Amino acid sequence: MLSVLTLNLRFGLAADGQNGWRHRKNHFPSFFKKYHKNFIGLQEANNFQTDFIDSILTDYNFIGKRSPAPSFWQNNIIFYKKNWECIYYEHFFLSPTPMIPSRSRNSLWPRQCTLGMFKNNDHKLICVNTHFDFDASVQLESAKIILRRLAQLPSELPAIIVGDFNSTPSSSSHMIFAGEDVQLLEDEDINGPFFKNTFSEPFPGTHHGFTGDINGDHIDWILYRGGLVPDNCKVIHDTFDGVYISDHFPLCASFKWKDSNPFG
Repeated sequence: MLSVLTLNLRFGLAADGQNGWRHRKNHFPSFFKKYHKNFIGLQEANNFQTDFIDSILTDYNFIGKRSPAPSFWQNNIIFYKKNWECIYYEHFFLSPTPMIPSRSRNSLWPRQCTLGMFKNNDHKLICVNTHFDFDASVQLESAKIILRRLAQLPSELPAIIVGDFNSTPSSSSHMIFAGEDVQLLEDEDINGPFFKNTFSEPFPGTHHGFTGDINGDHIDWILYRGGLVPDNCKVIHDTFDGVYISDHFPLCASFKWKDSNPFG
């Protein structure tokens, strides 16, 4: 069984009053103890937040944790090191110059993506974690950049993409990942295999702004492709001593392996 979790952490320098990082941080040990997953994707993390989570997740390793840390936030993939080993890793920017710290012209922030290839005794897996901008055209270009990067890796391997996409499954970026915009895919010469959303309509809300409102937009996704069968998925609405750990609800999903030859 494979399990994943994704969470926009809400950056620690935000002026959130009683919802600020110093009021939330001490609830993360309880959260991760309750939701123990193979892979965790964190978005919007300041370096001190990443360092704190690294200190409590002693059975995990990180990719995407950079030192010296940039002034803007980072995206991390955290994996359970007792079962999984990272055999390939790259970090790139969602811009015309992916390997140089940069942003697209219409992007508010330097948006990024962390990608890793992992193996255990029985399987290999590609895992991607990202955080898209607000602009729809930038989101679309970001999706194409990720698909082109994935096209350079073995297409037969199962893959999971998690992140905060700042758009709903009706968006063009989701349609590109799902292979649903045939004309655009042909124009851009982008080929599959494509992805499915672990959740289905009516898509559950994931952003709540510390209100606990479950009716927000589904802007955090868990996408998958390849030899994986979704077994269970959940939006986590828990509070800890009445405190929400973020302004986004965490999402988690578990998968069964369906391929008989996992290494291709």
